[in-house]
Amino acid sequence: MKKISILLIAVIGMISCSNTYEAKTVRLDNENDSINYALGVVNGAQIKMYYMNNDSTDAAVQEFMQGLTDGYEGKVVEKSKAEQTGENIGSFVRQCENEGLAQNKNWPINEKLFFQGLVNGMLKDTSVMSSDFAREWFQGKYYAQMNKEEAEAENIGKAIKSKCMDKAQAVELKSELDSLNYAFGYINGEGIGNDLLRNDSTGGDFQKLVKAINSSLRSSMHNPQLVQMAQQIGKTIREQEADGLLGIAELPTEFELIAQGFTNGLYGFEEQMNMQEAGDYVNAAIERIKYGPVKAEGAAFLEENAKREEVVVTESGLQYEVLKMGKGKKPTATDRVKVHYHGTLIDGTVFDSSVERGEPITFALDQVIKGWTEGVQLMPVGSKFRFYIPQELGYGSQQAGDIPPFSTLIFDVELLGIE
Repeated sequence: MKKISILLIAVIGMISCSNTYEAKTVRLDNENDSINYALGVVNGAQIKMYYMNNDSTDAAVQEFMQGLTDGYEGKVVEKSKAEQTGENIGSFVRQCENEGLAQNKNWPINEKLFFQGLVNGMLKDTSVMSSDFAREWFQGKYYAQMNKEEAEAENIGKAIKSKCMDKAQAVELKSELDSLNYAFGYINGEGIGNDLLRNDSTGGDFQKLVKAINSSLRSSMHNPQLVQMAQQIGKTIREQEADGLLGIAELPTEFELIAQGFTNGLYGFEEQMNMQEAGDYVNAAIERIKYGPVKAEGAAFLEENAKREEVVVTESGLQYEVLKMGKGKKPTATDRVKVHYHGTLIDGTVFDSSVERGEPITFALDQVIKGWTEGVQLMPVGSKFRFYIPQELGYGSQQAGDIPPFSTLIFDVELLGIE
């Protein structure tokens, strides 16, 4: 019976480790579905590229996606900074077991010496070596190794494993490799002590950090920092649901589609859309939903305004009327001009005015928005024109101070001189 029970436990364990998140096509019934899915794709692909070094292994993807889901579902146990740091250190040490100390395959990690250096550094124990000596000695060896020819690199030796101790003490360093391990630990420990533990008068954070290190050494988690990122993303998606996706009330959040988009992006599955296509789709859709009314209102205003007899419409779509015609010289596109201006949106909202400030402005005519570059060249010095500038000749999709994206602009401009 005992053997059967053990076998059943093993089978259950194997089942629980099977892939939960798989790359696959999804049904997208409407624009909202497509935006949710595309948003997941572009973010998943970017995380794979920039944070996972293009690692699409099952373990990496499953780990991230479980963190994302846990964050969304509120299943994440909040951890202190000390605990998070301990997890990250443990993960780093496990990585060094395969890649060598500081990713140098000539330097097998001795965890006992590394951890003792780490602890001594955190607790400022200088019985083995001082802070300055540890830093200067390790950095000297590190840069000397970097400058060696690649052909001299050797296979990594066997790592010596150990748990992290919880008190400062002296150790004997019998070789250069021993000193490298200890010094590297000490340098990192000192940094943690000066930052994370500087106000740890009771030693509670130190104990939490050590406990988390040892727990992480036994963990199968590959990248705790990436899991923490995934959890935060999931939590943020949940928190923003009430306001709509990306803060747009018209876009309800569809987490299952976002999650599948993330999964497909992480796996590099591009059957429905790749990262570039997903990003372009999301940007275009949000622009249409969020700013479509602004663009339509501006276009309608210009269409009606163009019917007025006093308004002139140029080939580019710029509209203007002459309030006062001067008799001076007209500037060219490369001239510097001195002007007074008063700028409003079509609803009359003032967004900028040198007139109200009581101080004219001087600028190069080829370094402003297209509507200004074209329009001011039509003005003899001493003139005052009113310009009606379509969004494509203004700031377009950019938010410019108090000017919303895709805004049609009205400027009263008085040309005072050419410099």
